[in-house]
Amino acid sequence: MEYTYAALLLHKVGKDINEDNLKAVISATGASVDEAKVKVMVASLSGVDIADKLAHASVAAAPAAVAAAPAEEEKKKEEPKAEAAEGLASLFG
Repeated sequence: MEYTYAALLLHKVGKDINEDNLKAVISATGASVDEAKVKVMVASLSGVDIADKLAHASVAAAPAAVAAAPAEEEKKKEEPKAEAAEGLASLFG
């Protein structure tokens, strides 16, 4: 995960996402650098427009998150009622 964060940080500050820069960012965190992961990350991001991907990801994720939130809240509200009813039933049971 730290390789993804390092790449995003480099993108945010406008630096090239290359092996040397990724190694420098990861080393600065105190984590050990895995050369293979650095090479895979650089190769995976070669030719990718990160700004475009982030813009589309945030727009696509926002409606889904908003739609999922009310359903989760409704479930949470219903569960305590069911548990309370089960507790009362055991008293008379």
